[in-house]
Amino acid sequence: MLGVGMLAGVFGAILGIGGGMIITPVLTLGLGLDIKYAIGASIIAVIATSSGSTIAYLKDEMLNLRVAMFLEIATTVGAVIGAVLTGLVHPTFLYFLFGALLVFTTYNMIRKLMMKNEDAQDVTADRLATKLNLNGTYYDKALKKQVDYQVQNVPGGFTMMFGAGLASGLLGIGSGAFKVLAMDTIMHMPLKPSSATSNLMMGVTAAASAMVYFFNGSIKAGIAAPLAIGILLGALIGTRIMQHLKPRLIRMIFVPVMLYLGIQMIMKGFGVTI
Repeated sequence: MLGVGMLAGVFGAILGIGGGMIITPVLTLGLGLDIKYAIGASIIAVIATSSGSTIAYLKDEMLNLRVAMFLEIATTVGAVIGAVLTGLVHPTFLYFLFGALLVFTTYNMIRKLMMKNEDAQDVTADRLATKLNLNGTYYDKALKKQVDYQVQNVPGGFTMMFGAGLASGLLGIGSGAFKVLAMDTIMHMPLKPSSATSNLMMGVTAAASAMVYFFNGSIKAGIAAPLAIGILLGALIGTRIMQHLKPRLIRMIFVPVMLYLGIQMIMKGFGVTI
């Protein structure tokens, strides 16, 4: 459990998508655990990853706190509405829609990888981002320089986050990949602060639903506790590793993960789980 937790914590902290996609298959297929308890443990994993990585990213001024809190409004409202609308919208349609969106995002990331400078920005100021003070700066230890960036297309990112929250409420899925999608692809934030900011937001979202899983008996302390300890250690290690990775390498790691998640959602639309 400690080993699985550390692995999930490292990758979750680097990519900003939580450790659920690692933990759930290992617990169910590898250890034969009931899916109900695996999902409960996955929720705790997301909170632990967020807690461990956010502390380090805040200290290093890597995450954008104002962007996180602004987008979290859309995610929370979307999740509440999604929970209310459960049963009214057919899940198959949503799985196809969001799966196709992730596959398209993978294509965009591959296209960025083929560019000489995939993180080059159009520096045209966005009036809404400037008004809300969303633009940021961070020190890239891999590039050994200070990187100033401007947030673009704020309404588009906000809408994407509302949709991610809606899907989360309707389908009961994590939305870490959609958070990175909103910031990296739509709002044109650099990948490192996008990943760091996503880690903070995931914890806020997961904490809101953790109590539900706790009271329905899905969270077992004997499973969640060692996982959480391993994840906290892994997340602290992952934040240190991410600081020294070049954005291009992080994107190369992210591409197969996004493609897998996209194909998985499309296959769920057909009633097949991979």
